[in-house]
Amino acid sequence: MEEFLQHTKTRLARSKHLDKVHVVLGKKSSDLDSLIAALAYAYYLEKVSPPNILCLPLLNIPRREFYFHTETRFILEELNIPESLHTFRDEIDLYQLNNEGKLSLTLLSSSALMSEDKSLESAVVRVINTEEQWDDGDPELAESSSFLVAKQLLQEAPELITQQLAHLLRGSILFLAMDPENITGEQKEVLSNLEEKFPELLPRKEIIAVLQEAQFHADELKIEEAMRKDLKEISDGEIKVAVSTVYMNLEVRRNQHEMGF
Repeated sequence: MEEFLQHTKTRLARSKHLDKVHVVLGKKSSDLDSLIAALAYAYYLEKVSPPNILCLPLLNIPRREFYFHTETRFILEELNIPESLHTFRDEIDLYQLNNEGKLSLTLLSSSALMSEDKSLESAVVRVINTEEQWDDGDPELAESSSFLVAKQLLQEAPELITQQLAHLLRGSILFLAMDPENITGEQKEVLSNLEEKFPELLPRKEIIAVLQEAQFHADELKIEEAMRKDLKEISDGEIKVAVSTVYMNLEVRRNQHEMGF
């Protein structure tokens, strides 16, 4: 995966000589699921696309905000994938590429494009996680993008799945489920297929525990950063409401209360 990202960075620097740039774009939150699904699907596209097309996984946030995503940074550091190899939304001009007729977009989620991105809708060639797939249209009940990408790769190109890629996809699916009891039948099948292919992968409970610890570990973040880390926005088109989640160790909070804080 590091070699693939290095290759995309080098080719992006020479984008003037490319006929097409096929960008895989995740949700605005750029959570663990979005990042890993974008990496995996862009890697797959790179293998099956003509050589004159650059397939680019793009994080839908400015680079400065990547610091907030502790669990995402953790799993990439664990696999020795440097942050410098990723491309962020503020580092590429999608509007210019689209105006030049060079842009193709695969969206991991129906909500990947913001209202200000309306002009980019003409470049969309596929949406992997669409509203039609959500039960009752509720995004909270949607399948994870990592699961949908893993399922497609196992069906169409299982030979392209490396151990590192299997580790990333499996970790994301397990992290989204949070508890082994929440894993659906189809997810179990995908996970089992990945584990049969690479039996040396770590036990599921161990992966979940490690990623949960990384998610809750926000001690190094400032108050503003911690508030923005898990920020969710809800809008009816006119009014926008932001809701933030901050995780806190209950034992620490109890001690603070006893000391009068």
